[in-house]
Amino acid sequence: MCGKPEVCATTTHSPRRRGDGAGTIESGAVNPEPKRNFADQDTRFARAFAVLEEGIAQRAFSDATTAVVFRGELLALKAVGRFTYDPDSPAVQPDTIYDLASVTKVVATTAIAMRMFERGDLDLDAPVASFRPEFAAGDARRKQVTIRMLLAHSSGLPAYVKLFETCRKRQELIDAAMRVPLAADPMTRAEYSDIGFILLGEILEQIADEPLDRFAQREVFGSLALTQTCFCPPQSLRLSIPPTEDDKTFRHRVIQGEVNDENASVMGGVAGHAGVFAPAEDVARFAQCMLDGGAPIFKPDTVELFTRREESPAGTSRALGWDTPSQPSQSGQFFSPRSFGHLGYTGTSLWIDPERELAVVLLTNRTWPDRKSQAIKQIRPRFHDAVVDGLG
Repeated sequence: MCGKPEVCATTTHSPRRRGDGAGTIESGAVNPEPKRNFADQDTRFARAFAVLEEGIAQRAFSDATTAVVFRGELLALKAVGRFTYDPDSPAVQPDTIYDLASVTKVVATTAIAMRMFERGDLDLDAPVASFRPEFAAGDARRKQVTIRMLLAHSSGLPAYVKLFETCRKRQELIDAAMRVPLAADPMTRAEYSDIGFILLGEILEQIADEPLDRFAQREVFGSLALTQTCFCPPQSLRLSIPPTEDDKTFRHRVIQGEVNDENASVMGGVAGHAGVFAPAEDVARFAQCMLDGGAPIFKPDTVELFTRREESPAGTSRALGWDTPSQPSQSGQFFSPRSFGHLGYTGTSLWIDPERELAVVLLTNRTWPDRKSQAIKQIRPRFHDAVVDGLG
């Protein structure tokens, strides 16, 4: 299936030599698989599932799949709705694969950064220009931008630029991303930036000396037995993945089983900011790894460092790669201040609370058919509150 290297490693990248520092997971490591215990999920989480049904009725999304991990057990794995609002479209299943969109930033890109940091291959305070000198051209402030700032969204780079409108090839888009002007001085404000993570993904590839998806497959997805998780799902799986958009402006086709994000699309589906596809249970297994202090692929100190809210810029909610709850939060009212998580544009989210030993995965296709609905912003906090209520 999608997670096997022989299927999912195929990309538009040219082959690269694996770097000496790539390494492998230690033999004998135990995969963090929460024990399945969801026989009474329809009773315990009746209110939470009803919120998802309300979301479908309100056209916040046409379908949703959720997984709830609590104290080492998978207490819920539930799917509701259909691929589209057409009553004849396929019903989603608990193992349905979704475009994770920006949840890619934590399950792949940040996870790779954590692996490299532990090995001493990634200096968080190294300037971006030390890897890509062209980044510093034309603005002295750019020499101050570090890897840490890219991870914490404090680099001064803007949130989003439609590079796909002028770039048609992967390298063209990367070169353009390197030239995107700063929107603010570094470290003066936190502004969530896709551009920053495009650059971060390229730097991580440079360090690894191999494509991002291959490193992620071996060092993260494969090591955690995330068997259905990958970049660029094979053609054979595409019709079993809910469509995210009827794209009438750029690609002029229904986007199904290929990355929704246009910049990532030009990059061949493999990028630091978007591109991973996965089912809810795989994301829950990744969450269990984080709840277990990173075992078996990260050290507890690394998890603590990357998930702790940064002290500056003032008012930031960002950790390294991750977000933390701010009021009002999409994680609802009850997740603790130590919680961390991330949202994805297509209607996906992962929130983890180490104090409660709780993780909630919610995957939807809220962008179907035309990206206009924002109703998930009201549904998602209510859903998380109802999950916590169901735990008693």
